[in-house]
Amino acid sequence: MAAITTQINGEVLVVGFTDSKILDSQRIEQVGKELQEAVPQAIHKKLLLNFRGVTFMSSAMITKLVMLNKGCKAKEVTLKFCEVSPNVLEVFKITKLNKLFDIQGAEEKGLASFDKKKWFG
Repeated sequence: MAAITTQINGEVLVVGFTDSKILDSQRIEQVGKELQEAVPQAIHKKLLLNFRGVTFMSSAMITKLVMLNKGCKAKEVTLKFCEVSPNVLEVFKITKLNKLFDIQGAEEKGLASFDKKKWFG
């Protein structure tokens, strides 16, 4: 069974998770692998990671997200997160990763945020 789902919404590749709890080490390896494989599918350089339904994830999974962020930067893909549960958001805040990751609210907000023009760019 796939660990992630992908769909194109306009120019944005939206990636979701199939598990609510991402704790098992083998599953985390699979999720990490599938996330890295999804990056080249973002042909418009826009990837939105939707955490809808994810209630818990281990620190090993957070490492995979940091690696995904690096992979996206290397390929000049803009990565954003949306629909992050309070539990997962708390982990991001504790680890200060909420400063690294661009975390949006609902999926619609996440999608719309790609169209906003930056101040210098």
